[in-house]
Amino acid sequence: MSFKTKMIPLAGAIAFAFAGAAAAQEMVVKIGHVGPISGAIAHLGKDNENGAKMAIEELNAKGVSIGGKKVKFELLAEDDGADPKQGTTVAQKLVDAKVNGVIGHLNSGTTIPASKIYNDAGIPQISPSATNPKYTQQGFKGAFRVVANDGQLGGTLGRFAVQINKAKKVAVIDDKTAYGEGVAAEFIKGAKGKGAEVVVQEHTTDKSTDFSAILTTIKAKNPDVIFFGGMDAVAGPMLRQMKALGITAKFMGGDGICTADLVKLAGDGIGENQVVCAEAGGVLEAQKKVNEDWKAAYKKKFGVEVQIYAPYVYDAVMTMVDAMVQAKSAEPAKYLPVLAKIKHKGVTGDIEFDAKGDIKDGTLTLYTYKGGKRELLQVVK
Repeated sequence: MSFKTKMIPLAGAIAFAFAGAAAAQEMVVKIGHVGPISGAIAHLGKDNENGAKMAIEELNAKGVSIGGKKVKFELLAEDDGADPKQGTTVAQKLVDAKVNGVIGHLNSGTTIPASKIYNDAGIPQISPSATNPKYTQQGFKGAFRVVANDGQLGGTLGRFAVQINKAKKVAVIDDKTAYGEGVAAEFIKGAKGKGAEVVVQEHTTDKSTDFSAILTTIKAKNPDVIFFGGMDAVAGPMLRQMKALGITAKFMGGDGICTADLVKLAGDGIGENQVVCAEAGGVLEAQKKVNEDWKAAYKKKFGVEVQIYAPYVYDAVMTMVDAMVQAKSAEPAKYLPVLAKIKHKGVTGDIEFDAKGDIKDGTLTLYTYKGGKRELLQVVK
């Protein structure tokens, strides 16, 4: 065997050794994401998951280092089906997988029970969309959210109903979920505080499709505004049935109905300027171009428009990683104190948390639907 042929395997061995050393220096950081990827609001869950994917792919492309070690981020995406029981099951699955942090869940009804599991395991959690105040009132140090809560959301809508829509009589429907009941309760407080009368309060479920009995009762009360605490998958058919019954009252709701898909779900049930909804977040003028550019990149990548909360998921991932970088550690116990005091500039605006884990100075965006599209009314801070 010649000298040359002996050197080939030696060179290969050296290259392999270097590759092995490089791999040993690379640290894997697992970030969990949970949302409803199945069921009636799967389009919202997929929207959130896409936001997480964009963040993870960008981070890996940049080559982020934490504590002097290059990091490879892995996204562990789970489906909770918007079901509290399934939510706790997948939460435990992520804990068992030893994730470094969790982004989610989408719904308050799944976020709240899952948060105890993450808290007990010492794993930080940032929800990009759960708005029920109870989530951050449990005293869990690792529970955060990057959107305004129902107190701000429902209360603002209640005041808007009276001040702008001139409502004197309001009817309220909720879907019996933690989110639906929570935002409806806050709407009632806001509306009553401005002098409106709640003439009827009804309940349905997040899986109902027939609202004829409820709507017939409401029609007899002749309200100026009907408020629905729930999601777009229920609001769409409800609007169709309102039209069939000849109900022309304004229809209001929180972020759960404030989606691009509401037009498709409601069909001709959406009258011009009939629907007013609020997104538990919003972009001020200074951040508008950055946000619009991000949404354009999202559409280019996934071929669809942002539904609602994908940008907040993206920001939640980036905020968590920012805390890890600043703490020089991806260990939950080490980066959590940094996360609690973080000041991160995201595509949705500045992110900073208060002592409970709620976002400071959270914005709200009010929308209506006109010409088959969602149209901005105003941003409230």
